[in-house]
Amino acid sequence: MHEISRRILLRGAAMAPFMTDYRIIDPHVHVWKHDPKYPFAEGARVPDRDATPEMLLDLMNANGVSNTVIIQVIHYKYDNRYLRDVLKQNPGKFRGVCRVDPLDPASPDHLSRLKAEGFRGVRLSPAGNASGDWFRGPLMQPLWKRCAQLDVPMTLLAPITRMPDVALLLERTPDLTVVIDHMADCPIDQPTELEKLIALKRYPNVFVKISHTWSISKQPYPWLDAQEYVKRLYHAYGPQRLMWATDWPIVEGYSSYAKALAVVRDEMRFLNPDDLGWMLAKTVERVWPFPG
Repeated sequence: MHEISRRILLRGAAMAPFMTDYRIIDPHVHVWKHDPKYPFAEGARVPDRDATPEMLLDLMNANGVSNTVIIQVIHYKYDNRYLRDVLKQNPGKFRGVCRVDPLDPASPDHLSRLKAEGFRGVRLSPAGNASGDWFRGPLMQPLWKRCAQLDVPMTLLAPITRMPDVALLLERTPDLTVVIDHMADCPIDQPTELEKLIALKRYPNVFVKISHTWSISKQPYPWLDAQEYVKRLYHAYGPQRLMWATDWPIVEGYSSYAKALAVVRDEMRFLNPDDLGWMLAKTVERVWPFPG
């Protein structure tokens, strides 16, 4: 009985941070649906399954997650209509991050229209090879400048090798809020490369999602090797500029929604309750405020 009581006490201590005044917010999920009303982009490799907002809401309820930020999935490319309609059907529950074509000179104007339609962020995905070199091109500065004017956060899915390019753009638009997705997917066997992301800490409006521990890790849950990256980012940025995320439903190819939350909430023993309050909630709301 003594051992059982000890375990109950330990579990209670682990759950104590959630007896607080903050709500858990997941800042990175995707939704899609096989529906001819919302055709996928030509050549898109779409899973047979759907990932609907109803499925997402069930997972949120099961895991105590209050709100989420939905990122426009690449399956629709720059056609944001499905996500636009999801946001309209669930007012206040979700925030939406759109995509615009980085090779289209009219993208700044498209972004202005998309913000008027309810989007609160934009995402770019420059590849690390030559196909992503548009990220260094002349169309970036006008788009980043428009983001700053509209107060629209820039979210980047970019490999660690692109972080110096991010710095060059930030030099020109230092007031723009920029969120780096998934710790820039720094390979776990190249730990020195993480310094390229750590170097961005000098820009106070840069935030980092400490997601994809399950993706980059070479170990089983709780992915302790990837947690070492989180520790380094924690010491560099502090909890006020870090946020967790699930990347649902992509996470289900590796683990589960519940474990993507639990690894931060329960397994990152270097975090105290106040840190968790920031990384599970308050940091997200610095970038994407939710009503009430």
